[in-house]
Amino acid sequence: MTGSTATTGGAGAPAPSEDRTPERTDGKRPGFMAGSAGPLVGLVVALALLCIVGAVTAPERFVDIDNVLTILRLAAVIGVVSVGMTFVIIGGGIDLSVGALVALSSVWATTLATQQMAEDTHWIVMVFTAIAVGAGAGLVNGIVIAYGRLVAFIATLAMLAAARGLAEIIANRRTQIVQNEGFLDFFGGDVLGVPSLVIIWALVSAGGWVLLNRTTFGRHTFAVGGNAEAARLAGIRVQWHTLKLYVLSGITCGIAAVMLMARTTTGSSTHGTLLELEVIAAVVIGGTLLTGGRGTIVGTVLGVLIFTTLENVFTLNNLSSSVQAVAQGVIIVLAVLLQMRLAEGRGGGSGRLSGLRSGRGGPAGDRPGSGSTP
Repeated sequence: MTGSTATTGGAGAPAPSEDRTPERTDGKRPGFMAGSAGPLVGLVVALALLCIVGAVTAPERFVDIDNVLTILRLAAVIGVVSVGMTFVIIGGGIDLSVGALVALSSVWATTLATQQMAEDTHWIVMVFTAIAVGAGAGLVNGIVIAYGRLVAFIATLAMLAAARGLAEIIANRRTQIVQNEGFLDFFGGDVLGVPSLVIIWALVSAGGWVLLNRTTFGRHTFAVGGNAEAARLAGIRVQWHTLKLYVLSGITCGIAAVMLMARTTTGSSTHGTLLELEVIAAVVIGGTLLTGGRGTIVGTVLGVLIFTTLENVFTLNNLSSSVQAVAQGVIIVLAVLLQMRLAEGRGGGSGRLSGLRSGRGGPAGDRPGSGSTP
């Protein structure tokens, strides 16, 4: 299939090529930026320019090693959730509930009963609880979207409200303090000067890269996001795979909740507020198409670093949060416009490009949760 990284083959289909520049539909060779490496180079350049701006405007504070570690710590939580979101969006879906799932997981893992059980046994109980809650909520999302045929936007929006409300009920609108010293020492420490949270993000990102690019699961994710009907005809269980994507997203929310608990020493129903916007923005900035079928983990990592560095530069220069919000909105719009340009340059076809412009994915209408009639 020219101009698309999606594969419609089954388990034996080749993985999407990362170094092949496809022909345009008009027979012309696209430019470098239309190739697979072009967007990543552009992201690296954008991140380097941000670092230069930070070093020039706040030379003593920005280049300080403590500030760099602060950027990485802040990026770690967003980065872990972004890995799960990348899979969901490549698979043709969306998950607006990630922030609420982080809050629910953190509250459930820091209740008196859970912490007492952790004291009696091991702090790993708190970790398992957070991940299990995230996975369970992701399972509910997956069932409703894949088998209930509910639009992913509506299903995850409903989960956002329900999970946040349940977190408030469990915590009784109070902040729960993490008492387990072993938990705090392990996740709040560092290894050779590198914060444990950053190491966890690196491990999750590396695992996500392998899963997406070197396994059948990853090939099926590209296939389902690129053309769900073709994937079904190729023998892929589209509904089952869609369910697994949302469970994966929930698991990353549980891991992020553990990291947030360690960073703030609390579990709270207010954790993760508007996290879904930051995560989706970082994934889009990283080059993942909102219509599905194309994206990279490396691009997502760079997108997270760009957004976090931008916020840090703004903060160091005493710019208001309102200005930051405006800048983030402009960057998101520019990123989507760039996606449209690159899709046209790759020769992705008028259907996919028009789908990106209108908010529909063309063939994505056959996906579970896309709003199509069962």
